[in-house]
Amino acid sequence: MSLMNKEQIMEIIPHRDPFLLIDTIEEMEPGQRVVATKYMKEDEFWFKGHFPGVPGVLMLEMLAQAGAVAMLALPENKGKIGLFGGVKDAKFRRQVVPGDLLKLEVEIIKVKGPIGVGKALATVNGEKAVSAEITFAIK
Repeated sequence: MSLMNKEQIMEIIPHRDPFLLIDTIEEMEPGQRVVATKYMKEDEFWFKGHFPGVPGVLMLEMLAQAGAVAMLALPENKGKIGLFGGVKDAKFRRQVVPGDLLKLEVEIIKVKGPIGVGKALATVNGEKAVSAEITFAIK
């Protein structure tokens, strides 16, 4: 059973369909780490105009949204938004296609004031799809 569904996620982050790119939160320690999922349905908007696979930039956005849930779940961040500040050392290791369940893990490794850094990893069946270090700002 999931910790949060889409409706509960939308209570924390401002994203909405078609750009809410995570389905569930499976595990979370607010301000420290999160594990989310995204099931790749065949009718996802990006599959219509992109070669058979999820664009890498959207997988980075999925990781960022998961990390935003972890940070914005802190009481002191209620009502704020998370903004992308940067991506470092992004590596794309496998194609993600319709039918895949993407597991999105973000560990917050540094926070200084409103700026933070997360270690992000997306996997399919335990196989690395994307890894990166993401920088964010809470506003």
